Amino acid sequence: MLGPLEAGGDQRRYFHATYQRTTIAVADEIKRGGFDDPEWVEWWDVAFADLYLDALETALAGQRPTRPWDIAFSAPAGLPALRHVLLGMNAHINYDLPQALLAVITDEEFGDPALLARREADHQAIDGVLAARVGAEDDELTRLSGPPPLLDRLLKPFNRLGTQRFLREARAKVWANAIALNHARREGPDVYAARLAQLEELSAAKVADLRAPGQVLLKLAATGFGVRLSG
Repeated sequence: MLGPLEAGGDQRRYFHATYQRTTIAVADEIKRGGFDDPEWVEWWDVAFADLYLDALETALAGQRPTRPWDIAFSAPAGLPALRHVLLGMNAHINYDLPQALLAVITDEEFGDPALLARREADHQAIDGVLAARVGAEDDELTRLSGPPPLLDRLLKPFNRLGTQRFLREARAKVWANAIALNHARREGPDVYAARLAQLEELSAAKVADLRAPGQVLLKLAATGFGVRLSG
């Protein structure tokens, strides 16, 4: 799917290419034996990616995807490449990741603290893969879109150092939201749909805030990464 995005100068190519490279990095880590349960990680990674690819295919077909993705995909093309990547990351992590966890963890497994600890440890290992790629991704975005604005260049060390904190904060909120969605799933489809709609609104508001004028890295530092369902 990347070729047509690049050929058309589509701003969505920045997140898509970054996601492709990080997915390859996770696959390499699976082959290296870097996870406690590599088969589960692969299953989870595919479920997670499918949610993004479904949203992108919907948008490319001229239809509106879920609100977090609709806001991220429709961001002005003139925004810096890093901003497009961060908008996509927020939509994908905040809204899609809790759903992906529910797709690969049963209600019974959510009741097993030891198993959940293993799953979260593998999640933490993926965060390590992502954090290790920050420098390479900075360089790749510079190659694709030219030197970033002065303030973005000044914030590069913060970007690299802050990534681990952002990922750690996001991971805690994702698991809290997944557990909340699991409780709703146990109560029935209507309760689950209502709870998921709340997560969609929270995630959309976060992406919209990051799309507004201002320095996105400073916004993340001030307001935090991720969203959290009440209760």
